[in-house]
Amino acid sequence: MLDANGVEISALIGKKLSFEAFNQLSGTMATVPFVKIVVEVESRQIHFLDDHKFKLHAKYIAKKILHISEDELLSSIDQLNKKFYFGNKRELYLGILALYEREGEKFFTLETVEVDDMSAQMLTEFYNVVKENITAKYSLFLKPANHGQELAISDIAPTVIPRIFGHELMEAKSFIPLNTGVAKGRLAVFESSEDYQRRKEELKWHDIIVMKRVPDNIPRISGIINAQHTTPLSHTNVLAYGWQIPNAIQIGVIEDIKSRGLDGKWVSYTVDRNNTAVTLEEIKYIAPPKPSWTTHQIKLETPEIEQAHIVGIEHLRMDDRKSYGTKSANLGEINHLLQHPCTKLLGFYKVKRFPRNNLLDYLAQRLGVSQSADLVKECGKFLNKTIKVPQGICIPFSLQQQFLESSPQIQQTIGKIKMALELNAKEVDPLCIKLQQMIRNKPLSSNMKDLIDEQIIEHMSGVESFVVRSSSNAEDLEHFSAAGIYESYNHVTNTLNIFSSIKKVWASLVSPRSMRLRHEVGISLEDSFMGVVIQEEIKCHMGGVLVTTNPMNPQEDFRNVYINVSTKSVTDVVQGTDRPFQMLFNVIEGGGSTLIKDKLAPDLSKKDKAILQKLAIAGKLLQSHFSPDYTYKTPVDIEWAVSGEQIYILQIRPYAI
Repeated sequence: MLDANGVEISALIGKKLSFEAFNQLSGTMATVPFVKIVVEVESRQIHFLDDHKFKLHAKYIAKKILHISEDELLSSIDQLNKKFYFGNKRELYLGILALYEREGEKFFTLETVEVDDMSAQMLTEFYNVVKENITAKYSLFLKPANHGQELAISDIAPTVIPRIFGHELMEAKSFIPLNTGVAKGRLAVFESSEDYQRRKEELKWHDIIVMKRVPDNIPRISGIINAQHTTPLSHTNVLAYGWQIPNAIQIGVIEDIKSRGLDGKWVSYTVDRNNTAVTLEEIKYIAPPKPSWTTHQIKLETPEIEQAHIVGIEHLRMDDRKSYGTKSANLGEINHLLQHPCTKLLGFYKVKRFPRNNLLDYLAQRLGVSQSADLVKECGKFLNKTIKVPQGICIPFSLQQQFLESSPQIQQTIGKIKMALELNAKEVDPLCIKLQQMIRNKPLSSNMKDLIDEQIIEHMSGVESFVVRSSSNAEDLEHFSAAGIYESYNHVTNTLNIFSSIKKVWASLVSPRSMRLRHEVGISLEDSFMGVVIQEEIKCHMGGVLVTTNPMNPQEDFRNVYINVSTKSVTDVVQGTDRPFQMLFNVIEGGGSTLIKDKLAPDLSKKDKAILQKLAIAGKLLQSHFSPDYTYKTPVDIEWAVSGEQIYILQIRPYAI
């Protein structure tokens, strides 16, 4: 920025910010222009920073206010951050002034960083200083940065401090990039779910689906555009992340496509976080090449299908996935971890993050213990107080095989399906449906029923309602997440329904969709097996899904865990039919914020938000334990439920690797 004499300056100090000055000083974050602000509390002097020169408040403060070197800044960054963002005695207030537009109207928002614990009095003072020093051309709203600030200003009248919440701004966004990337393919617009059901057989791998809400039973395609808001953690969006295809929410996209005559046309489709909308450019038709994913065939571990026993979940370890499937083994591993905490729990917090050697001091703060404490032991205590795995039993692959091999008709049909798949014949789908019916209709032998009964009595006597879950070896694999392609059943209440649900789970391994998705990436039917988990169904007052990353900024945001919360149905969350609360929780400095609210439910209580903060930390510890390498970068996807103050982990898997 240049001053009145044409001299370049690094900040506008003690002067009123005009709209022109805002434009010269501002940077852009997620397409929103903003200017950093520093207020000297005692003198009320304000600094508007030039974002082109100072990407961090701290660097400006060090150079222009504290007059210390960058080395001195880095060596004392944690102490300075405590002075900047925590406590009631502040020399400086730090924040950003952002310019938003909603329904054609522009306005400013003032917000702090997400961890700042400013009191109501401090927020009021900060707001008033900024308001006095900016142009009156646009209204100014305080945007609370976290749940604590929301609570702090709840007793202040909006006429005193006008406010706007993050979830209101998120819901007003017409464009949300869910997975960035570029695809070339044919646009396929579906007006409704009924339209999709009628025409879904026309879809090819090179198509780009456009719907209000893309359903979770899609075949493998090249791109997704949702025309209304949805959660990034629905099965559809998890699949898109795993398939590495562009995926976005774009309000009004169907109308735009129709007005441009692009439906059914070949386009280049781009999702870029720096853009304000998806990019759709018509291209000339080119014969589509063979999809890249067909050249990277998935290889499975050799399964163990020799006779194995039905066992309680607590008897399994991670390596038992070869006999019981991934879900079963992972739940067993959590039970083992609760009894035997290990150093690996610290992995994520041990990684060096410049300028810090590690984040172990922050972990100690989150656990509420001293920095000299035995953190492995304290993590074990924390996890044992915080999470449980519902009691249950696991049925191995060998029981499924025994059941299938007992029927010559089933074996003949399996042979026909294998042949049809090799020939890419139209008979695949009807044969799969026929096989599913045969599996569902064939009765379990008396011996199998007795074996299952004995273990339920041994491990789950007194349980009123059960969940019967799939647990395959052909899921949660690198480049093949299989989210939502196998069936699980809730509210199972009696013996007959348990036996029926087990067969339905087995049958889901050979559904037309699961068969084709596996075949496309080289997973053969003869190598695919299905175990079953039977668990106590938890009566919960809230539940949902979390991923131990921020899926909308996975490369840069290592601090936050993304949690979806429903007070009604976890199933609706993963199927995308419900718009749950969508929240971020910081596992380094602490604190959380709400991105999307469930409009049909009251806000979550302070107590429930505190439980979710603990869940976020537990999730990061589990990410470390389940990490496939020593970078501890691979996030996990956790389905959870809360009853009272107890958190139950229902399933855990890698997040769309």
